[in-house]
Amino acid sequence: MALSDGLAKIAVASYGWLGLVAYPLSRPLLAYRAAKGKEDRARRNERFGYASLARPVGPMVWIHAASVGETVAVVPLMRELRRRDVHVLLTTGTVTSAEVARNRLGDTVLHQYVPLDLLPAVRRFLDYWQPDVAIGVESEIWPATLMELHRRQIPQILVNARMSDRSIDRWLRYKSVAEALFGKLALVIAQSDVDAERFRDLGAWPVGISGNIKVDSDAPPCDAAVLARYMQQIGTRKTWASISTFEGEEKIAAMVHRALKAHTGLLSIIVPRHPERSDEIEAMLVEKGLKVARRTRGDVITPETDVFLGDTIGEMGLYLRMTDIAFVGRSLSADGGQNPLEPAMLGCAILSGPQVSNFRESYQRLVRNGSARIVRDAEMLAKAVHFLMTNDLARTKMMEAGTESMQEMRGALTATLKALEPYISPLSVKAKLEPRAASQS
Repeated sequence: MALSDGLAKIAVASYGWLGLVAYPLSRPLLAYRAAKGKEDRARRNERFGYASLARPVGPMVWIHAASVGETVAVVPLMRELRRRDVHVLLTTGTVTSAEVARNRLGDTVLHQYVPLDLLPAVRRFLDYWQPDVAIGVESEIWPATLMELHRRQIPQILVNARMSDRSIDRWLRYKSVAEALFGKLALVIAQSDVDAERFRDLGAWPVGISGNIKVDSDAPPCDAAVLARYMQQIGTRKTWASISTFEGEEKIAAMVHRALKAHTGLLSIIVPRHPERSDEIEAMLVEKGLKVARRTRGDVITPETDVFLGDTIGEMGLYLRMTDIAFVGRSLSADGGQNPLEPAMLGCAILSGPQVSNFRESYQRLVRNGSARIVRDAEMLAKAVHFLMTNDLARTKMMEAGTESMQEMRGALTATLKALEPYISPLSVKAKLEPRAASQS
């Protein structure tokens, strides 16, 4: 749908005013989400822009990372900002990402839940926190927030930016609206040439390219004592893991297990993307005659255990260290794929379905280097798992190729920091001068 520039500006402005109308209706919606466990009931007011922490004196960068993957990706960036004495306010949109932030960063950064993209909430949030720079991660564009930041002359930057096939198609239908929004960004640092071109097509400028900063993230942590206990329980059994699975993929994992159990005596590890689905997943597995041990219950993995259900948050490092073979979900029964870089970091042979558009470049690199294989369906997945379990040389080659690929892909954090330098350096200088000025007054 083509709109004139004037109509596009009116449409963007109308979004903000419609938010004023919708604001009173947002409390019942958040109450419903809190009842479903999707909101932190005790901190629900943060979603309306009310702060629950004191704002420290000094320059501040506001970083918004929507969910777990984005939060993990920018941990090294936040640590670098803190090393330069710049305060960091991290906002996230999910309960799981908040827990990951607490586990990875402790109290080194300030955490709040992101305000709803409604003008009263956004204005209240910005009035209190007064960030000097706002940084979004990957693909977060919130019209009311973006327009309010621009009105206040607060630079908004998008790092590790990516634009999926679905998103670019949707934005191009309303290109004038997209240009009215993306043109307000001070800087976009894209993951790839394709992503950069898509952002330019939508009116963003300037646009740089860094690569994927997730490659420069730390490997997911693990409690060594817990890992040792589980490895002792597993003993000599073969293992494989299905991680970040979506609905339907747990059934596929169960099919693979039943097909291979008699030949290998394997233990299957299933880690759903949304742990709140674990009760229904366990019920499905039990219905298929499989014996399940769950991490949250502290169940022991016995020789009779078929499936170890990793139903916790922030323990991917544990689950991936329990196996050499990882199938990455949202790629067979759902679309877009999930991040394959964590299993590559930890030296797993990677399997995936073909629907990986959200991580296309990462998969292309991993497949080209021999560290990942694409499977079309459950039968092909079962054959690939069986082959890797019974062929030590092939499995070891894939594992080593993944580690080498990660080394080759590093450098995105350095490129990102270089691009951010004009915005961050003045804040670092200001942070160093302000305490001195205060002591002289």
